[in-house]
Amino acid sequence: MTWSIVARDPETGHLGIAVASRFFAVGSAVPHLCGGVGAVATQAFVSPLYGVDGLAMLGEGMAPQAIIDMLTARDDGAEQRQMHLIDASGHNAAFTGTKCIDWAGHIVDENVSVAGNMLAGPQVLEKTLDAYKALSKAPLAERLLGAMEAGEAAGGDKRGKQSAALVIYRDQDYAWLNIRADDHPDPLDELWRLYRVAQERYLHVAETMPTRENPHGLTDRTEIDRKIAELEAERLAAGRDSASFATPWNPS
Repeated sequence: MTWSIVARDPETGHLGIAVASRFFAVGSAVPHLCGGVGAVATQAFVSPLYGVDGLAMLGEGMAPQAIIDMLTARDDGAEQRQMHLIDASGHNAAFTGTKCIDWAGHIVDENVSVAGNMLAGPQVLEKTLDAYKALSKAPLAERLLGAMEAGEAAGGDKRGKQSAALVIYRDQDYAWLNIRADDHPDPLDELWRLYRVAQERYLHVAETMPTRENPHGLTDRTEIDRKIAELEAERLAAGRDSASFATPWNPS
């Protein structure tokens, strides 16, 4: 029902998953991540336990292929399922059951894997991976979205489009960015819009949030408020509309 990309940025260790499908709210089922631990995508005839238990096993230090072997061995429905995952060091593995609906398959590469089922053909994964590699200088979010766009242009989910999601974890237990288009005629385009909205304010505020190393976070918001106001002034001066659908800000 889906294709996805699971990646680790080798320079930062940040982890990300992007996914798209002709299925409602795919972002609620497929991606499972934790900063400093790993990322798991569970898809096809989804088993949420592949994500939940797979992530827990990564946290215990199990190798990705060993996790696949354990999860599929205990599951009579494994041949209808698909998963791919990566650990915090970049070790990765993938599984596509023999009963996944054609076209189905996966590609595992250095610090990245792509997998899908019910696709227009193998070119969907090939183009997704090629685009991800070609965007090596771009921020991780843009690499993932650009890669998925290339896969969509190559045919994507052969049934059509409905939902998509992008999730990125840095080094914490919570997401740095988690955006979803659950029911949309062009969900990847909607993710781009949401990413632009996040850049206006949200991602700057995210830099102030408490971490395990600094449980206070940034308590003086003066600098972040200045940065947001500066970006807003630049946008207005350039005559660009906000990407957001929010009502006008009322400071009172």
